[in-house]
Amino acid sequence: MEKKVKKILDEIRPSLQADGGDVELVEIDEKNGVVKVKLTGACKHCPMATMTLEQGIGRALKSKVPGVKEVLAV
Repeated sequence: MEKKVKKILDEIRPSLQADGGDVELVEIDEKNGVVKVKLTGACKHCPMATMTLEQGIGRALKSKVPGVKEVLAV
């Protein structure tokens, strides 16, 4: 699962970096299907960060990586 999650984050990363932000993988709980990420740079304090997490990162991971049930920002 970790390899797939990293691949998807690498695909999303250029869009975030174009706006001065980025995303880091913090932890994967495969048993519970929880992926924890950290938004950095401009994304860290952006008012749209929650939407980026839920609609962008979360949606991509849930649809493309079997077993991912939840994506949390830490």
